Amino acid sequence: MNAATDARQAYLGHYAAAKAALPGHGLPWLAERREAAIARFAEQGFPTRKLEAWKFTDLRPLTRATFAPARAHTNGIDRAAIAPHLTAGLDCHLLVFVDGHHRADLSDVGALPAGARITGLADMLESDPEFVAAHLGDDDAFDGPAALNAALAADGAVVALAEGVALERPVHLLFIATGGDTLAALHLRNLIVAGTRAQATVIETYATTGAGCYWTNAVTDVVAESDAALHHVKLQAESAEAFHLAATRARIAEGGAYASFAASLGARLARNEIFAVLDGTGIDCCLAGAYLARGRQHMDTTTVIDHVAPGSHSNEHYRGVLDDESHGVFQGRIIVRPNAQKTDAHQLNKNLLLSESAQVDSKPELEIRADDVKCSHGATVGELDSEALFYLRSRGLDLGLAERLLIEAFVAEIVEAVEAGPLRDHVWRAVAGWLPGLEK
Repeated sequence: MNAATDARQAYLGHYAAAKAALPGHGLPWLAERREAAIARFAEQGFPTRKLEAWKFTDLRPLTRATFAPARAHTNGIDRAAIAPHLTAGLDCHLLVFVDGHHRADLSDVGALPAGARITGLADMLESDPEFVAAHLGDDDAFDGPAALNAALAADGAVVALAEGVALERPVHLLFIATGGDTLAALHLRNLIVAGTRAQATVIETYATTGAGCYWTNAVTDVVAESDAALHHVKLQAESAEAFHLAATRARIAEGGAYASFAASLGARLARNEIFAVLDGTGIDCCLAGAYLARGRQHMDTTTVIDHVAPGSHSNEHYRGVLDDESHGVFQGRIIVRPNAQKTDAHQLNKNLLLSESAQVDSKPELEIRADDVKCSHGATVGELDSEALFYLRSRGLDLGLAERLLIEAFVAEIVEAVEAGPLRDHVWRAVAGWLPGLEK
């Protein structure tokens, strides 16, 4: 057997050993979903580059080892250990997970308005399983890693807002991995539901307190009902030896607004997928982000925006900075269905290569089946502007500082997509920490 086949068999064994202890084990509907998901994984295994969606990302480094489901523990993680990953000056509802499991002792949800719930998935399966059943997305289209998540997810975050509830403070979902010598898999299933006219800002942070190789495998279901507004920020700063595969699936109803910003900085191999279905008129969907890689890091951003109904707007803008022998991937697909007349959709991907060995594959796509639309897409790949460098050097800056300022300006333009204030500062500090010579 090859490594991929061996890995598949190992994960089937992990499921057989773990399923009786998974949260919600006694729920027939959940057991049926899990069995269907593990059967799908058994059939598909891990995707290969023969699949169009995975053409530019090779998962063989992930399948050369197997990662056992992480166990709940304290492991010396306290408030001081998570402090560097909190947002300075941001008053928020904090929900903390360590190695894939909710830590109530580290969380600080605080007072919530009536109709708002912020808790762990395992707790929600205990207190209100019907809510989870009603809002989890359809798993039938999952590929291998996401199917494995659907089978093995033991916990994750739930943010549930009833009709008309508006959270004044952001929700910060902090996912901490401890790393170490054990090859652990963190299968996280998150659920964010905004009822009719509800409003919230949700932050997802994936970070580590130590080095080591582990695998974060996350799926986040987002539901925005009619006229709801969600601002969703994700910061991925995993260990340099880690693997990070994440899929966000957003379903947006009539008049809804969904704005997503994702910054990918860490992990040996990372893939951030966003699938947004605009299932109504008057929807505003904005996807933006930055991926920054050096060494031999591999960063993949794959998005699909599906315009199902007429009269909605989407805007997509991602930027990549690649140094050393790193590899960046952007795959962006916009679908306009036959009934989706008056669609206004735009997509842009810009990449900056800092070395001759860095690579990027950019694949923007438009699939338009309606005729009364305004759609555009574009992609650029380039180096630092020699004329701008010359100008800065002529003003007395050395080459290194001139290069850093140009890189900073390139990234700062996309960070502007994050709402002003402590949250934008938090994202920028993480980005600036990656930029050479710039202080956090």
